[in-house]
Amino acid sequence: MKKFDIFTPIGIFIGLTMVLFAIFTNSERGMSDVVFFIQIASFLIVLGGLTAAILINFSLADLKLIPKVFAETFRSEPKDFPELINTFVNLSTKARREGLLALEASLEEVEDPFIQKGVLLAVDGIEPEIIKDIMMAEVVAMEERHRKGRAIIERAGEYAPAWGMIGTLIGLVLMLQNLTDPSTIGPNMALALLTTLYGSLLANLVFIPMSNKLATKTEEEVFEKQIIIEGVIGVQSGQNPKILEEKLSAFLPKTQQKIEEEEEGVTVDGA
Repeated sequence: MKKFDIFTPIGIFIGLTMVLFAIFTNSERGMSDVVFFIQIASFLIVLGGLTAAILINFSLADLKLIPKVFAETFRSEPKDFPELINTFVNLSTKARREGLLALEASLEEVEDPFIQKGVLLAVDGIEPEIIKDIMMAEVVAMEERHRKGRAIIERAGEYAPAWGMIGTLIGLVLMLQNLTDPSTIGPNMALALLTTLYGSLLANLVFIPMSNKLATKTEEEVFEKQIIIEGVIGVQSGQNPKILEEKLSAFLPKTQQKIEEEEEGVTVDGA
């Protein structure tokens, strides 16, 4: 079950807070200087240019993914790999005792549709190589879907600093046109510098970290599905449950393998 990932908003909040705190503590007029860093014109240049570039770069079908993709960065789904391995150990035990056909009834207790699909393919008597090809095709399709959604945020991370520089050039041109009027130099210089600040903040505090987070989540999901595929093949081929457990446990990090071994040792000693 997916849960709210509090670290995304916390990270953004800490980043903005530290920037504002640095401005406040190094200013002579306190909040007056902080307010000076809020320039609507600079923000509109970056946001407007970024929006235009995204609209040009992607199709309507891709743009419809934006809300879902952003929402995904605020959700987390902890992976319980030991429990996943235990599921296949139980399926393997039942298959050896009662046959593969008996597994169909056990699928009611399995929530993951990917596991259900793999086990049903095994029950249908399909060859292991074909099962692996079918399931890997689904993994590749999933990676492609995730890549398309992630690409929007990646491009935003690339375009935001560029539009910040464009705003800087606009501000410098306006400043150079009015060098005879000292009263215009300050506002135009502020426009020039703040657009770069806004673009860099959006890219390095929001878009790039979110993109990297989505890429990490995709890697974790692919890793989980690789364990599932190996588990399904092991169950289909009638592997000994203990051997299958050892095989699937090889996917776990060394630290987690050690914890599993210690827990097994405690169980044996307490029996």
